[in-house]
Amino acid sequence: MPLPFALNSHLKSLAVYQPGRPIQEVAREHGLNPEDVIKLASNENPLGPSPKALAAMRQVLDKSHLYPDGSAFYLKTKLADKLGIGTDQLILGNGSNEIIEFIGHALLSEGDEVIVSQYGFAVYPLITALFGATLVEVPAVEFGHDLPAMLRAVTPKTRVMFVANPNNPTGTMAPREQVVNLLNEIPPHVLLVMDEAYIEFLRDSVDLLPLVRSSLKKNLLLLRTFSKVYGLAGHRLGYGIGNHELIAAFEKIRQPFNINAIAQAGAMAALDDEEHLERTLGNNSQGLAFFENEFFQMKLSYVPSHANFILVRVGSGNQVFNALQKIGVITRPMGGYNLPDFIRISIGTPQENARCIQALRAVMSELPNQPA
Repeated sequence: MPLPFALNSHLKSLAVYQPGRPIQEVAREHGLNPEDVIKLASNENPLGPSPKALAAMRQVLDKSHLYPDGSAFYLKTKLADKLGIGTDQLILGNGSNEIIEFIGHALLSEGDEVIVSQYGFAVYPLITALFGATLVEVPAVEFGHDLPAMLRAVTPKTRVMFVANPNNPTGTMAPREQVVNLLNEIPPHVLLVMDEAYIEFLRDSVDLLPLVRSSLKKNLLLLRTFSKVYGLAGHRLGYGIGNHELIAAFEKIRQPFNINAIAQAGAMAALDDEEHLERTLGNNSQGLAFFENEFFQMKLSYVPSHANFILVRVGSGNQVFNALQKIGVITRPMGGYNLPDFIRISIGTPQENARCIQALRAVMSELPNQPA
C-alpha cells in the first residue's frame, strides 16, 4: 500500500548513495572468513589510526554516558591553531558530507544552479537534488575538472560550484594556473567549495588557506576530513574552513552534539602524530608506484592519481568487481560514476596491494573480452 501522505517530490529522482561494501557483508555473502577478506574500496588508511589517537579514544570510553562537548572547544582550538585561522572560521561536521549538506540548507532552493564536473563526487548531485536545485555538469578533460569551462558555465542563477582537488573518484589534480584563475575570476555571488579531502597526500599544492585567513575570498569554502590520511573514517569527522559569517550560518544549521566525544579525542591526538602521518604518506606513495608498474606490465590503462586510490580500466568493471569479491578482494565498481569500464582500487598495505594484483591477474585471465 502507498503511504497515506505525500513525500517531497525531490526524492523521486534521488538515488541512494552506495558506499564500498563492508568486509563482514562480503564474507557472509560468499562464505568467506572475514579475516581472509581485504577491503580496497573506500579510500581508507590501511595503517589505521595513529596509536596516539587509539590511546586517547580509549581513555574517554568510561565517560560514554556523558554528552560530548557540543562546541568541540578543545579540538576546534587545536585545529584552528594548526591552520593559523580563527575558531570562528571553522565548522566541524559528522564527516565532510554533513558540511556539504549544510551548504544545501544555507544556500540552495528551487531555481538555483550548482556547477560540478563530470566524474565528480557523487554526493554533490545528491545534495543538489535534495534541495530542488539544478545540477550543471561540465564535461571532464582527461577525467579531471575543466575549470575554465566550469567558470564559463556560471550564470546569475549559480549559487555553488564544487571542485574536488584531488578529485574523487578519478584522482586527478587541477592545474595550478587554472585554480589560481578560477579563484581570481569566480563571481562573488557564487560559493566556491574546494573539497580538499585528499589534500594531505599532495606534496605540492595551491595553498588556499591564506585567502580564507585574510578574508580576501568571502565566497571560498575549503572542505577537509580526518577520514583519509588520519585513518578515522569510522568516527566520521570532517571540517570546513571559510569566512566567519558563512561559518556562523552553518552553526545555526548544525545539529547539537554532531561530533561525538571519541572522535574529538582521537582527532586531537592524531594532529600530534607526525610520525604516523609520514608513514601513511610513504606507504601511499610506494603503493601508487606499485600499482602503476603492475598495470603497465598487465597492459591496463589507468588514470594517474594524486590521492590514495587509483582508477584502472578493466573492461567490464562490474564483472571484475564481482569476481574479485568472490575471492576476498573488495574494490569499487565505477558504473555509478558513468565509468563502467573501470574499478577504483584504494591503496592498501604492501601485502594487500600484492594480493589485489595477484587476484586481478587471475580474474583478468579467466574473464572473456577483457583487456590483456
